[in-house]
Amino acid sequence: MAKKKETEIPPLSFLNPRFLKSPAARPLRILAEYLDPAERLRRANVRDTIVFFGSARAPSPEEAALLLERANGEISKAGHLTDELVQRRTRAEMAVRLARYYQDAVELSRRLTEWSKALTGNRDFIICSGGSGGMMEAANRGATLAGGKTIGFNIQLPLEQSINSYVPRELAFNFHYFFMRKFWFVYLAKALVIFPGGFGTLDEFFEVLTLIQTSKPRKSMPVVLFGNEYWNEVIDFDAFVRWGTATAKELEIFHKTDSVDDAYHYLTGKLEALYTTPEGLDQVKLT
Repeated sequence: MAKKKETEIPPLSFLNPRFLKSPAARPLRILAEYLDPAERLRRANVRDTIVFFGSARAPSPEEAALLLERANGEISKAGHLTDELVQRRTRAEMAVRLARYYQDAVELSRRLTEWSKALTGNRDFIICSGGSGGMMEAANRGATLAGGKTIGFNIQLPLEQSINSYVPRELAFNFHYFFMRKFWFVYLAKALVIFPGGFGTLDEFFEVLTLIQTSKPRKSMPVVLFGNEYWNEVIDFDAFVRWGTATAKELEIFHKTDSVDDAYHYLTGKLEALYTTPEGLDQVKLT
């Protein structure tokens, strides 16, 4: 009589990739994107962050200069201008203008990290970004140049999802859900800096404005909107007041500037008053 074949033992549910990727396991995936960062950040003793938002497409000054050099070289080689060559050179010239903000982000991040490292007491304001390229890379780069910790909250996307080399492995995070990534941006943030960016940056900026406007974070978070030339062209903030959809007071939620010095002094002054003095700590309601 043939021996009856034993039934194969199925994998444990919490180790079953097919189940974990199914719609039924969505709550577990969401919970994992809360619990895993929470534990890793706790082990790294991360409690306070300064978050930098900005475009992943912003080139470094070196990259922008190379783009312009190539565009001019192609024009010289062709011996005459075509619409395509003119457009290519125009894009390269705009890249050079945008790259100025990349350099500003590096410098501001570096100075804020040096300031934080010099603080006495139990505060350590760590530079945090979305972990990808462009302005995010610039923020992590500046913190690294100052010898500080730096965090990257990456998001899985079809494009622009690689983690830049300035984020250490132990503080690199990868999210599937935008709302969980946004939660971690805001939950630890004690200040935010918004550099020029596209739809993603606008989404993050306006969500932060809405949260502060509606007093959802039970803490004070100074917000800097950096890059007057860019933002004045992209958004007419005064139109909100003219149309009655926002008040002049609500526009004071953020501080507009085009200067690294001004942004640095504004942020450090606010953070010192809020989080390094007994008077400030008595008034701040932490989340």
